[in-house]
Amino acid sequence: MLILKPHQLLFSITLVMGILIAVSSSSWFILWMGLELNLLSFIPILTSSSNRYSAESALKYFLIQALGSASLLAACPLSMTIPQLAVLIISSALLLKVGAAPFHFWFPPVMQGISWLQSLTLMTIQKITPIAMMSSLLHDTSTQIIILSSISSSIVGGLGGLNQTLTRKIISYSSINHMAWLLAAVSFNERLWLIYFSSYTLISASVVAILHSNQIFHFNQLLTMNLLSKPLKLALLLSLLSLGGMPPLLGFLPKMLVIQEFILTQTSLIWLASLLVSALLTLFFYLRMALSSLILSSPKLKSSLQNPQHRSSLILPFLNLSPLLYPLILLIAY
Repeated sequence: MLILKPHQLLFSITLVMGILIAVSSSSWFILWMGLELNLLSFIPILTSSSNRYSAESALKYFLIQALGSASLLAACPLSMTIPQLAVLIISSALLLKVGAAPFHFWFPPVMQGISWLQSLTLMTIQKITPIAMMSSLLHDTSTQIIILSSISSSIVGGLGGLNQTLTRKIISYSSINHMAWLLAAVSFNERLWLIYFSSYTLISASVVAILHSNQIFHFNQLLTMNLLSKPLKLALLLSLLSLGGMPPLLGFLPKMLVIQEFILTQTSLIWLASLLVSALLTLFFYLRMALSSLILSSPKLKSSLQNPQHRSSLILPFLNLSPLLYPLILLIAY
């Protein structure tokens, strides 16, 4: 059971307040204030971990986000003289904040130094405001940047995770790959990226729930995890396959909607091909993680379901089967 300390609860509230202020504001200055409130709330959350590398990750995160915020401020006076250059700087700053390629260099190292719950926050909640800003800033110049960043994110996310043995780095490169799909959804319409982001958040939470409850940080730990429990094996397999977009699981639906928009709008086939090929690459290292725990797990360990925390972590992963019950409803609603 997750119990927040008083200071963690306070900073979590201000973090959400910063997101709400930024998303609901009609002024760029108020939006920037919301971004800064969100940043200054997340830094203490990162440093509150007992991990000795958390301070280093917090410093890296602060420097990168400060650079992004400074770039946003620098673009304000340029918007009156050279508007296209201002849009280019703002788009680049937002891509830097979300860790999309080619500005992804900080994302895996920061993920490696923080806990699983903080990683989940970094992969999901911290991306809401920059993505919402990109969605409202779709011009000709920014759209070209988003396309280039989406293609490069798909390549980096697919190839970067192949040679990794640390689970947090694997999930971080997975997040970069999903960022490519999110940028594609942003370029189409707001409703599409909201659907994709909501699905991605739920699926990521299901994966993190298993990895956090079993404290898995290295690939080898999957071989010695308490996996005599068949429901735990199945939950991990379903979560990873859903994260890779395998039909008919939950992760397949938003990707199918993005592909449908590509076909209807007749957008660049090279862009779509890079997304599909990278999805196959990510699915490969998801399967490598899942099969390691399924086939090579040690038979000498006790069942992990004896721990109530592990038992509760199985509820969320099986939500990935929900599209089997209502796929037509989601498609009609969309």
